Amino acid sequence: MKYTFPKDFAWGTATSAHQIEGNNINSDWWEWEDSKKYFPQREFPLESSGIACDSYNRYEEDFDLCVDLNNNAVRISVEWARIEPTQGNFDEKEIAHYKKVLKSARSRGLKTFVTLHHFTNPIWFSNLGGWTNINAPIYFAKYAKKCAKEFNDLIDVYLTINEPQVYVYMSYFHGIWPPNKVSAVLSLWVQINLARANNKAYNAIKGNHFKKDDAPTVGIVKNIVWYEASNSSKNPLDKLVASFLYFIGGDFFFLMIRNKFDIIGLNYYFTNRINNLKTKNPDDVVNDLGWWIYPKGLYNVLLSLKKYNVEIYITENGLADEKDEKRIPFIRDMLESCAKAIDKGVNLKGYFHWSLLDNYEWHHGFWPCFGLVKVDRETLKRSKRPSFKYYSEICKTSELKL
Repeated sequence: MKYTFPKDFAWGTATSAHQIEGNNINSDWWEWEDSKKYFPQREFPLESSGIACDSYNRYEEDFDLCVDLNNNAVRISVEWARIEPTQGNFDEKEIAHYKKVLKSARSRGLKTFVTLHHFTNPIWFSNLGGWTNINAPIYFAKYAKKCAKEFNDLIDVYLTINEPQVYVYMSYFHGIWPPNKVSAVLSLWVQINLARANNKAYNAIKGNHFKKDDAPTVGIVKNIVWYEASNSSKNPLDKLVASFLYFIGGDFFFLMIRNKFDIIGLNYYFTNRINNLKTKNPDDVVNDLGWWIYPKGLYNVLLSLKKYNVEIYITENGLADEKDEKRIPFIRDMLESCAKAIDKGVNLKGYFHWSLLDNYEWHHGFWPCFGLVKVDRETLKRSKRPSFKYYSEICKTSELKL
């Protein structure tokens, strides 16, 4: 059996600045990583990002790998802490650097999908209270406006904020990420503030364009977990709980940003099953982080997003798999779900595998390996995993053979 994807389908890989660039010294994450030496009893982060993959200097090598993958698009991020290292002062050298990065991608025929905020904040912003500050959306919108002005002709799609609710959960509800707060009230307030930030950034990016056909495409990236009642569930409330949790993790945020997104970037990693009001997933197929792999969940999420009547791009989908034993069937089965969703009328326009490279996986450090490309931690040498060739053939032909 064979599925053929649309001719204009975007095939790519995704990365984020802090996870691959290295030496992001003006960010709150760098400050948090560095502070562990004063609190050795603290569990996280397991290690510091340091030089990461040195992609700040090796971006051309990385884009060459994208070309070898037969990608026609790439999702990257620019780093707010580099571009605006102190409040109101934009670093022209860093802006020039990112222009070189974007031109490098463009010169290789790669469409640029660029995230403006991927979890990290400038230290000055964090010192003002970060996303709890009522003026945080205004600060972010000024940065977004500057990016739109400087990178206007080099960005194909702007992605304002990556996974706002994941950030809230990890930073303000679970308290594992900086600023390490545990507060239900702050969690709700920061979600509202991030929605406001998206809306203001959307207007700021669009602001200099008076013709609709000339205006840039602006979207947001949402991680969405599919929830469903377990097959063995005997509690009639399990379906209700699953529906409620799915609403909170998906539609709730979209209600706050209505009409302020041209596209949806979907990050899908896992599904949770509810059994007797608790999460209980099968452990038949899991990745190295223990996340249950369930491709049908991606199909279900895609169908649920159809109602928004905008283009959808899968901006992240991948697995921690150091031995590269599950990645090929993972890609095959996830793309089958994509093809079936397209057949059902879902306006899915692209797929970005997470990730091009093994990278700094936030509080876990470097041990989870998400890359199609292995990165040696001693030498930083890039080497292609077997799944690299498999994905490259799909990107080349736009065909999925089962």
